[in-house]
Amino acid sequence: MASFTEPALEKKLSELSNSQQSVQTLSLWLIHHRKHAASIVTVWQRELRKAKSSRKLTFLYLANDVIQNSKRKGPEFTREFENVLLDAFSHVSSEAEDGCRKPLERLLHIWQERSVYSADFIQQLRLSIENDESPRETPVNEEKSLKRTFQQIQEEDDDYPGNYSPRDTSAGPLLTEDLIKALQDLENAASGDAAVRQKIASLPQEVQDVSLLEKITDKEAAERLSKTVDEACILLAEYNGRLAAELDDRRQLAKMLMEYTQAQKETLSNKEKKLEIFLDSTALIFGDNRKFLNTSKN
Repeated sequence: MASFTEPALEKKLSELSNSQQSVQTLSLWLIHHRKHAASIVTVWQRELRKAKSSRKLTFLYLANDVIQNSKRKGPEFTREFENVLLDAFSHVSSEAEDGCRKPLERLLHIWQERSVYSADFIQQLRLSIENDESPRETPVNEEKSLKRTFQQIQEEDDDYPGNYSPRDTSAGPLLTEDLIKALQDLENAASGDAAVRQKIASLPQEVQDVSLLEKITDKEAAERLSKTVDEACILLAEYNGRLAAELDDRRQLAKMLMEYTQAQKETLSNKEKKLEIFLDSTALIFGDNRKFLNTSKN
């Protein structure tokens, strides 16, 4: 298990996918390093402000997962996040994409039901959302995220390709460079990571065979096995998260390919029409020239 460093966390936050599995995987890693809760929350807040509008809500979903799942191990994250959540909610409400208020309110409702924070503090968070209702212009290049949001994954049935809907062409044409980049990103996909697959294959039998627990004879052996199991769980959770993100990437790539193919067909059709018009015009010109030459000879 890699030790905690701020650059390592920054990298993981930059690679955070909008899928539920990715959020839960990073949450598990953060909880494992809960003794660094103060530094983690500081980096989280800093990276939240630097994140694109389309990713800001995901940061709050990550915070929610960490806060709720770390409570039984200690109050570190609940306490540290409380110091920055008011600013974070206000920032996300004002800077994130339109439509973020509903998921923010849902999140606060859950916290109130589960007594995650006091009613007074949750009311302050609600007011921070309500105080910023001014309309915002969404940059064109962020109008449509290439991945479904965490909320959409929770609320929608994943029945691709039935859910396919054409891309909003008002955001501009799908560029060849975009498609190439999406293909290149898959070169380092989880399914091709032989090193991690080898690590998983090399996990000791004790991790997967419950019957071997009978061989434990003392507390020291039990603690060693517990540590091994924890590390195996984190390894598997991280890999499953990467696989889930890859699956989502491949589905989005399939949609991009469909859109790109359709766009190329439309472009080809337009070019063929223009060529036909050009050939017709050329034929008329040559026809007129021949008539002129024949008239001149006579």
